[in-house]
Amino acid sequence: MPRRRTRMSLVWVVPIVAAIVGVWVAVAKIMGEGPTITIVFDSAEGMEAGKTEIHYNGVTVGTLATLRIAKDHRKVVATARMQPETASFLVEDTHFWVVRPRISGATVSGLGTLISGAYVGMEIGKSTRSERSFVALASPPVVSQDVAGTFFVLRTSQLGSLDYGTPIYFRRLQVGEVASYELDADGRALTVRIFVQAPYDGYVTTATRFWQASGIDVSLTAAGLTVQTQSLLSILVGGIAFEAPPGAAAGAAAPAETTFTLYDDRTQAFQPPRGVSQTYELVFRQSVRGLAVGAPVEFWGIPIGEVVDVRPEVDTTKMALTVHVTVEVHPELLHVTAPSQATPGGVEEHRVRVDGLVAHGMRAQLQTGNLLTGALFVALDFFPDAPQASIDWSLTPPRIPTTAGEIAALEAKITRLVTKLEALPIDAIGKDVTEVLRTLDATLAEARRTLAAADKALADAGTLVAPDSALRVELSGMLQEMSRAMRSLRVLTDYLERHPESLLRGKSGEAK
Repeated sequence: MPRRRTRMSLVWVVPIVAAIVGVWVAVAKIMGEGPTITIVFDSAEGMEAGKTEIHYNGVTVGTLATLRIAKDHRKVVATARMQPETASFLVEDTHFWVVRPRISGATVSGLGTLISGAYVGMEIGKSTRSERSFVALASPPVVSQDVAGTFFVLRTSQLGSLDYGTPIYFRRLQVGEVASYELDADGRALTVRIFVQAPYDGYVTTATRFWQASGIDVSLTAAGLTVQTQSLLSILVGGIAFEAPPGAAAGAAAPAETTFTLYDDRTQAFQPPRGVSQTYELVFRQSVRGLAVGAPVEFWGIPIGEVVDVRPEVDTTKMALTVHVTVEVHPELLHVTAPSQATPGGVEEHRVRVDGLVAHGMRAQLQTGNLLTGALFVALDFFPDAPQASIDWSLTPPRIPTTAGEIAALEAKITRLVTKLEALPIDAIGKDVTEVLRTLDATLAEARRTLAAADKALADAGTLVAPDSALRVELSGMLQEMSRAMRSLRVLTDYLERHPESLLRGKSGEAK
């Protein structure tokens, strides 16, 4: 049987070769393309399909192929073609974000995009699970995953000047930065997440205190003027400092994500623990201008609490206005252990203590804390001369008796003085004084007339006794005559003594 031979025409060679080449090209193309991923952005501002690139450490690793609006119409979904070698990079915790010019905290980044345009940044995660769908970060990660360190959490009521990248200081050395912050759901506080680089994170212990290091902390004490600040950068952009209180035990190293309180300043951070607070109400019947929420409550100059509420109340029946001030007191700031009020015995002991203080004259008084600003504070002090009073435990919160402040006491004294002055019979006294003055005028007129008469009499007497007056001449003549008579009498007497017989015979020599 003759052997059957199959011969393929040369016509088929060309399409077969073309098919093989096509398959090879297709396979080569598929093998040459990297994975395709989707990234969800908040906005496509500055991005353009086919041109916007994805960079990792300055190297282009992909390009955005398409941009479309998400189904919820709020986001933008981008499809990106990545290079083949990036397949192992695309894991669960890999992050993408848009790089634009940004000023955040002490950091200025993305200035190059002013010329080149925005691009997508990428940070490789550490997970081992592959992922192809991602949600871009709203802002670049402050801390790279390659940097060693520890994250901690701070709780504060005010964000102040804090922002992403705000520096963290330890003994004026920048050792970290703020990674993120978030407002609580109830809107009453904020949670700030910070990153402290290694090995400085080892200095964060359970005794460490964090405080706002923004601006300049100026205090005037008996030791003089004290100015504290971390650095010029912290003055300009703010900052957070941490340190352990002087003399405090070092404490154990704080684990990651430990939560600390962020204090407003260093002084507040290093205050001793306040412990359990006790709330009281104070009623003042005077102006409280200068008293604000947060004003200190002091006992003999030692801060032991603060004012938490100030509200006026009007009694329409008596038409009287009073100001009710609520204060929180922390007895442990006086190194006094407050009895536990969770038990009946503790409550009774607490009341006995406070009653004893009030019985010894303890009262609340408004005093001036600053003469320039007129700021007031509440002072608890002993006033032995104060009227007897007691604390009203039936109210919530209990009411501590008060006494008038220094200015109010001065006003009261002036008021009492004015009242006494008003009670005086000023009109009657005025009339009497007027009558007395009128009488005095008449008396003075009479006195003037008397003095004039006396002057005239003296003048007349002077005229009589003048050297050339007639009276004086006559008197002088008379005196001379009397003098001559006295001499003649003396001569006669002497003669008779010598010649007594002359009384009988006559003077010798005389004719008989």
